[in-house]
Amino acid sequence: MKLKYIFAAGVMALLASCNESRFLDIKPQGTLNDDLLASADGVELLVTSAYAGLKGPNREMHWVPMTNWTYGEVRSDNAYKGGGGVNDGDFCTLLETFKIDATWSNADEKWFQLYCCLQRCNSALRVMNTLDENSLSILKSRKAEMKVIRAHFFFELVRLFKQVPYFDENVENDDYKYIPNNQYTREELLGKIAQEFLDAADDLPDTQSQVGRITKNIAYAYAAKAILYQAYQQDDNNQVVAIDKQLLAEVVTLCDKVGAQGKTYDLLNDFQKLDQLEYENGVESVFAVQYSMDDETDGAGNINWSNLLNAPKGPYGGDGFFLPSQNLINAYKTDTYGLPLFDTFNVDDYGIYEGSELTNVDATVDPRLDFVTGRPGITWKTYTAEPCKANWVRNSGEYGFNCTKRFYISPESDEMFQGWPWGASHLNWQIIRYADVLLWKAEALIEIGETAGLEEARKIINRIRLRAKNSPYVKDFKDSDQNAANYLIGEYPSEGWNQELARKALRWERRMEFAMEGDRFFDLVRWGVAAETMNSYIGVEQNKRVYYRGARFVRGRDEYLPIPNAQYNFSEGNYVQNPGYGKFN
Repeated sequence: MKLKYIFAAGVMALLASCNESRFLDIKPQGTLNDDLLASADGVELLVTSAYAGLKGPNREMHWVPMTNWTYGEVRSDNAYKGGGGVNDGDFCTLLETFKIDATWSNADEKWFQLYCCLQRCNSALRVMNTLDENSLSILKSRKAEMKVIRAHFFFELVRLFKQVPYFDENVENDDYKYIPNNQYTREELLGKIAQEFLDAADDLPDTQSQVGRITKNIAYAYAAKAILYQAYQQDDNNQVVAIDKQLLAEVVTLCDKVGAQGKTYDLLNDFQKLDQLEYENGVESVFAVQYSMDDETDGAGNINWSNLLNAPKGPYGGDGFFLPSQNLINAYKTDTYGLPLFDTFNVDDYGIYEGSELTNVDATVDPRLDFVTGRPGITWKTYTAEPCKANWVRNSGEYGFNCTKRFYISPESDEMFQGWPWGASHLNWQIIRYADVLLWKAEALIEIGETAGLEEARKIINRIRLRAKNSPYVKDFKDSDQNAANYLIGEYPSEGWNQELARKALRWERRMEFAMEGDRFFDLVRWGVAAETMNSYIGVEQNKRVYYRGARFVRGRDEYLPIPNAQYNFSEGNYVQNPGYGKFN
């Protein structure tokens, strides 16, 4: 059974933890008494609250999404904001075109919400620190669960803002604002976060009776991710200056531990099963946000409110935000061997919609193109009423004709919520899936650079590609005996495989495999290629999307969000600004 997020009204008041006064842990009045809080039942309520924070502190998550569709994808070369036009959610257009500063309210909201969520973990830990195992037999495990979730939120803060105040449950609430955000470097913060995962792993069980609870596997996997980020060492101007091979060796070791702890992981045999409810907690799911419907809460229930704006029109009737870029679609083109066109993929556009049909579709393409994106005339999931259509995009004049196919169940399913929020279901959001773990290991092996490791990395990358190759292909809407496109994906041969090619292949594979999952921009920053990638992208896109004209990624500034003015004021001047953003106002 899923770990449901169900709260009574009084419990919701207890769990709020945040209000406009910016104090991050305010004790509620007239809700639950101290005796209950200091009991095993009270602890379970607080722990459940912390788990609920994984989906966000409230339902107003569409512009500050926990899924990072704005921060990690629209901000990259993978996606456009979409919606009704550049003025529809115009503050997100500012993010997309790198025109934000410390007054950008969305950064303040994101900072605030992440700290609210991690303070839920601290609230639970404070109470648990007053108990012993006679009061709560699973005390060690519950503490470890809270430390993993807290570390998750700190990890998100670091990769968004770089310089953040770091503290645990022992810091008094009134003292939080006096902790400077430059007390530790990025690398030191990531090291502390990784250590929290590792320490928690010692006290976590291999498996849990409730699906969705934190296990040893999750702690090891997340530690690997944090250490991988830490290994790419940055200077004060956000530039990668060294890669720590010793840390990369730790990543390899930790990735190997995932799956050796009570659960066997593997890739699903069909990429498209990633968006099917019956597989959401299957062999590929390592750490997922557990959503639910029909759970006695109002409306649609505890669904993915972060993505509520993003369903396309057509059978979903959605708002049509978060659209794949033409650059992403072009990146799925392959050569005669089914391998990526690293240097020439963006010379011309694949799948141009003219009149009432797609043209320029003779090239071979990776089948994940039509697993990830919806293109006019192409079959949409298992929907038989009509194919994806150009009018499913609200403003095709500004954003083109393609939509995002991931993260929605097929519209004819009786598991889809009827009405607003459009396209909602209880489909989980995967924070870490096993394909992540495999490619983190491959990345570490490539950067270490030893011959045996490079060969192992090649096999891992080919394993990911073979899953795509062997997945059932999307069929032509009018002729189910024909593929919807000229699909061709091949394996990398051992001949000519060296570190340079391996690095290209790994980075390309992460883009193809995880497109639209919220990580692309953070990958570019970690690798130290964000400026060159984004400015090359903008240089081409400005001739297709008018709103990109005048946009520019500023190296040494745009890798991270600015520290918000409101947070600087809250800290009474104890915070320093990230480079490139000037002085606080």
